Amino acid sequence: MKISLNWLKEYINLSESAPEIGELLTQRGLEVEGIETYEPIKGGLQGLVIGKVITCEDHPYADRLKKTRVDVGNNAPIPIICGAPNVKVGQKVVVALVGTTLNTYEGKTIKIKKAKIRGEFSEGMLCTEEEIGVGQAHEGILVFDTSLPLGTPVAKYFNIQQDTVLEIDLTPNRADAFSHIGVARELKAILDRPISYPIVENFTIDTQDLPMQVEIVDHDACPRYSGVAMKGVTVRESPEWLKNKLKAIGVNPVNNVVDVTNFVLHELGQPLHAFDYDQIVGKKVWVKALPQDSSFVTLDNKTRKLRGEELMICDEAGGLCIAGVLGGKRASVNKATQNIFLESAYFSPKSITRTTKQHTIKTDASFRYERGTDPNLTVYTLKRACLLIKEIAHGKVASEIIDIYPEKIKDVSIKVSYRNIDRLIGKAIPKSAIKAILNRLAITISHEEKENFIAIVPPFRVDVKREVDVIEEIVRIYGYENIEVSGKLSSSYLAEAIKPERDKVQYSIAELLAADGYYEIYTNSLTKSVYTTFADDLNEPKNTYMLNPLSEVLDVLRQTLVFSGLEVIAYNINRNQTDLKFFEFGKTYHKESNHYVENNRLAIWITGNIEAPNWIRKPSCVTFQNLNAIIHKILHKLDIVDVAREHFKNSFYEAGLKIKSEGEELLRAGKLNMLLLKKMGITQPLFFADIDWDLCLRQARKERKYEEISKFPTVKRDLSLVIDKSVTFEAIKKIVTRQNEKIIKHVNIFDVYEGKPIEKGKKAYALSFVLQEKNKTLNDKLIDKVMRRLIEAFKDQLGAVIRK
Repeated sequence: MKISLNWLKEYINLSESAPEIGELLTQRGLEVEGIETYEPIKGGLQGLVIGKVITCEDHPYADRLKKTRVDVGNNAPIPIICGAPNVKVGQKVVVALVGTTLNTYEGKTIKIKKAKIRGEFSEGMLCTEEEIGVGQAHEGILVFDTSLPLGTPVAKYFNIQQDTVLEIDLTPNRADAFSHIGVARELKAILDRPISYPIVENFTIDTQDLPMQVEIVDHDACPRYSGVAMKGVTVRESPEWLKNKLKAIGVNPVNNVVDVTNFVLHELGQPLHAFDYDQIVGKKVWVKALPQDSSFVTLDNKTRKLRGEELMICDEAGGLCIAGVLGGKRASVNKATQNIFLESAYFSPKSITRTTKQHTIKTDASFRYERGTDPNLTVYTLKRACLLIKEIAHGKVASEIIDIYPEKIKDVSIKVSYRNIDRLIGKAIPKSAIKAILNRLAITISHEEKENFIAIVPPFRVDVKREVDVIEEIVRIYGYENIEVSGKLSSSYLAEAIKPERDKVQYSIAELLAADGYYEIYTNSLTKSVYTTFADDLNEPKNTYMLNPLSEVLDVLRQTLVFSGLEVIAYNINRNQTDLKFFEFGKTYHKESNHYVENNRLAIWITGNIEAPNWIRKPSCVTFQNLNAIIHKILHKLDIVDVAREHFKNSFYEAGLKIKSEGEELLRAGKLNMLLLKKMGITQPLFFADIDWDLCLRQARKERKYEEISKFPTVKRDLSLVIDKSVTFEAIKKIVTRQNEKIIKHVNIFDVYEGKPIEKGKKAYALSFVLQEKNKTLNDKLIDKVMRRLIEAFKDQLGAVIRK
């Protein structure tokens, strides 16, 4: 948002420099990103002065040139060669002195130098309107009729005033500051200075020749609608003062009526819309939705197909305007317009946000309505606009002000404890200072008691809803820099604090992954709602939509971390980085019935080759086993050992593995579906693990038990089983566990074989068992006895055949 400093000073007395004001605003939460100088005319007419032609004679060596001497207020007139046909003695003219850079109306630059033209010296230039950038006339030099003394800067004649523009990066919650009055209000609170609001007391109704009726059908989407008609309006170019104000903040002037609505929008923060009164059929306006698939032509000459959910301003013939977003072509103000109907309304942020997303339209009006405007400002804004239109378009107010406001939006009452103020700020601020700050913020105090009070917050402060918000306002204006930092830092919370062990565990797992070659990434929790359609496992109704999205595409909170990581992977692959190992600790969000659920997850992505190309080994692609290995390292680190595995596949995974512990699903891992990857612009295989980090922390063993390592040697035994192809290694491990053979310390599979002489539908597993006794050396008799029991269990439960 751009704020003109000259404009701002019309509402509050500011002696501070622009950098000082920028620092004050930034410290209080309105971050000033940049400060720039605005010149109504490029170059500010620097180096141009008023001069008087003393002599004018023909150039001795050029028929079309004149040899002049011009008095510019110095001791001696200067010689200037001029080719203009209208130059005469006695004229007051624009003189560009040597060293001046001219910025022409067409955007060119001309550097004035001392020159010799056809044998005669010239020490300046007599200029046309076009050459100094104030107009398009170029046939002759610009001649002044002025009493200003010679040598006076031309900028003074044209009343050219430079302006300083603050570029403020406002957070979406600070809707109250999206205007010059809003910023003035902020400076009032910071500097404790009064502000002057535009005067509207002299507003009068001239006639009632233009009656208008208004009916609100959808009161939820439009709680308040105000309007007034004006007659005899002359639509033309705006005066220079108005055009310069708009240009300074980057708004292009259109005509005097439209420019007034834009001016008032940036002055007060309340959007307005002007309709051509004579084009409103039936002289009645409805605020409602139109049927689905209705066509509507907007101001940008685009025909838009309505979805039936958009709030519209309508007449008997159909739509006039997409409410709060964009006007229609049919009733737009143009040069032929003589009568207008001015609209000033309060629209629901939710309704406007839905419409802007559906049609991907962003306007200055919708930008403010989406974040929340002041419902109490509509009539005041109308009066302000009418007075300006009277002044510059000679219109007359031709109707009563229509104001439909059936259910007033109330102030917010918040109970605030002095004790909580001191606790959260970390410093006891005097009660008198607290009350003074709140008063400057337009927050009144009611029912004050010794320990607490009720804060009455006006509706324009859409961001102040809770006790902690009020406390934040107090400390923000008081100044964070005024709170001393003690030698022993401490803080308090109104919510339960997170235990520090959680962070320690997370850091240890991050270290483990980083040591294994994985890079940690941090991605945005905001994502695209379209991703929900990429996989059947995601449910659109579970999306958590943003009420005030900062971006047209990043409109929901993510249900899964997978897409955030795939965006990073696609970005890297497109830059020839194809061997990637990433992980991220992040949150996911989804809606369940009438509440929202937030979960902590750990996601792991791996793709490309196992290692960089080298001369020792041929390159080999990563497999699921590479992902599986790091998963088991993590589970081992957390001491989660008793897990069950289950194979699956769905729209996300071509082949996947679920790992459960104590009956709850810890994670899913596997090879992502290539159709899904292609939608993200990825064409190489990729393996992904989605781990429930909250569950891992709950099940991780906080205390480990240690025992002495056995002094006796281990013994290995191999066994080859022929089993059905459907039998998994996990099923074999479960049988070993159920046998409860305490001397079996580990079982592993080291070979899988299918083919002759193994019959069709069968496979051979080669298993390796590690056996060890804690208190003695194992003998063959005991080992054989244990192995025979295992063989019998495999035969009975799996139908296994033992290969000799």
